[in-house]
Amino acid sequence: MAEITATMVKELREATGLGMMECKKALVETHGDAKAAEELLRIKSGAKASKAASRVTAEGVIGSFLAADGKIGAVVEVNCETDFVAKNDDFMAFAKNVAETVAKNDPADIDALLAMNLTHGTGTVEEDRKALVMKLGENLTVRRFERYATTTGKLSTYLHGNKIGVMVNYSGGDDTLGKDLAMHIAASKPKSVDASGVNPEEIATERRIAIEKAREAGKPEAMLEKIAEGTVQKFLREVTLLGQVFVKAEDGKQTIEQLLKSKGASVSAFQMFIVGEGIEKKVEDYAAEVAAAAAAAKKA
Repeated sequence: MAEITATMVKELREATGLGMMECKKALVETHGDAKAAEELLRIKSGAKASKAASRVTAEGVIGSFLAADGKIGAVVEVNCETDFVAKNDDFMAFAKNVAETVAKNDPADIDALLAMNLTHGTGTVEEDRKALVMKLGENLTVRRFERYATTTGKLSTYLHGNKIGVMVNYSGGDDTLGKDLAMHIAASKPKSVDASGVNPEEIATERRIAIEKAREAGKPEAMLEKIAEGTVQKFLREVTLLGQVFVKAEDGKQTIEQLLKSKGASVSAFQMFIVGEGIEKKVEDYAAEVAAAAAAAKKA
C-alpha cells in the first residue's frame, strides 16, 4: 500500500475543503491516488471540485492593450514576489507596455517577446525587466500573454483591479455590449464559449460522479444515465459563456446566448488571465524564522 503522507492529506483537503480525517480515509481507500480520492469525496459528500484551482497564489498584475479601432489587442501577466511591488507605478507601467508590445509585434512565444524592443523604452523587454529587478529589488517575470487580431469583428478588454484581465472577440452589437461581455467573463469565469470547448475528460468526470452519487442514493439503475445527463447539462450551463445567466440580466434569467441573439451578435473567442492562477505561493512562517534565529544566537 502507498504511504499516505501529511502533505498528500493537506493537498487533498485544500482541493476539496473537507476534513483531514475524511481526506486521509479517501486516500487510503484509493491507495494514494489523489485524483481518485477527490472523486470519491465528491461522490460521498457532494464537495465541489478543486477549490484550489481558482485560488490566486502569486503576486503581480495583468496588463492590457487595445488598438483604437478595436481590431488588435493583448493581455499579459507579469509576476513579482510581493503585493507591495505589484502596486508600484513603474511595475504596472511595464506590464502595460509589454501588452502593447505584444499587440503591435505579435511574438511567437515568451522568449521571442523578451528579445523584442519594448514599444516605449530604450531596450528590449528583457533589458527593461532586468533594470526593474535592480530598481525594485524583486524577481520579476513575464509569465504569459494572448494576442487577438480580427478583421470582421471587434475586441473588448477589461481589467478588474489589475488582478483579472479579459479580452473578448465579438461581432455585432456596440462597444457597451463588448464591455458587458468582458465584465461578465471576469465575474463568472466561464471555461469556454460553448460546450465544444470544454475538456471531454471533465465532462466524463461529471457524468461518472453523477452516476455514482445517484447509485449511492439508491436510484434505480435504469434512471442513472438520465440523471447523469441532466447533471452534465447543468454543469455545461455553469461553465460555458453562452449557457451562463448574464450578470446584469434584469430578470435574473437571461443567458448570454439570449443576450447575444437579441443584439444580433456573437462571440468567437475570449481569454481570461487571473494573477497567480496555478502557481503555488510559498507561505512564510516568520514566527518560526525568528524563533530559529534566536535559538541559533543562543548557541553561538
